[in-house]
Amino acid sequence: MCGIVGAGAKPATEVVAHRGYWKAEGSAQNSVASLKKAIEIGARGSECDVYITTDGVVVVHHDPTIDGKRIDESTYAALKDCKLSNGEAIPTLDELLAIARKQKHTKLIIEIKSHNTQEKEAAAVDAVLKLVKKNKMDKLVEYISFSQNVCERLIALSPKAKVAYLGSDLTPKQLSDKGYTGLDYHIGAMRAHEEWFDEAKQLGLEVNVWTVDDEPNMKWLIGKGVTYITTDEPVMLQKLLAE
Repeated sequence: MCGIVGAGAKPATEVVAHRGYWKAEGSAQNSVASLKKAIEIGARGSECDVYITTDGVVVVHHDPTIDGKRIDESTYAALKDCKLSNGEAIPTLDELLAIARKQKHTKLIIEIKSHNTQEKEAAAVDAVLKLVKKNKMDKLVEYISFSQNVCERLIALSPKAKVAYLGSDLTPKQLSDKGYTGLDYHIGAMRAHEEWFDEAKQLGLEVNVWTVDDEPNMKWLIGKGVTYITTDEPVMLQKLLAE
């Protein structure tokens, strides 16, 4: 996921828009608009969060509930008219994949959320992989999750996929041994474990850090040579990277 660099040059850190570029006018977190805006500004990744409904539809939303309805305990029919802050209906992953497949620069970073049973998490993984394959998006999608159950099912079923763990409680060596391709840890965890930057590099793991919205931490991470920074301020980060 690194940019084009000269021989021997240090790979450039790249930008992941957290829940899309949702601070743009007319946008909202985890919306169709936020993905389109992330693509428009040339972000390398646009992150989104997904749950599966009881009838097998993968919907895009950060919180487990919307309008008082728990997503993984509801049918899609019960959710489809729920509105986001910009007036959009809650989108499906299929909708976002259809948009993302029309371009080749911005990857869709899919966070499969923790569900209230492992069976539902397995169903979510299976449904997401099926949608990605249907849309021929394997090379433009990466996966993240706080659930080791989710991550390890992804690794087992799609061994060529890029899968990173969000939980911050596994060392780079533990991740590498389990077949992860990267770690995606909170800035606080990486501040507390600076040795993980070098350990991850030595193991060939990609490093993403979230959610970083201030210049000092952005500059520190750029200096560490991280693969990605996930941010709610993608334009600010782009400007720093261009300096």
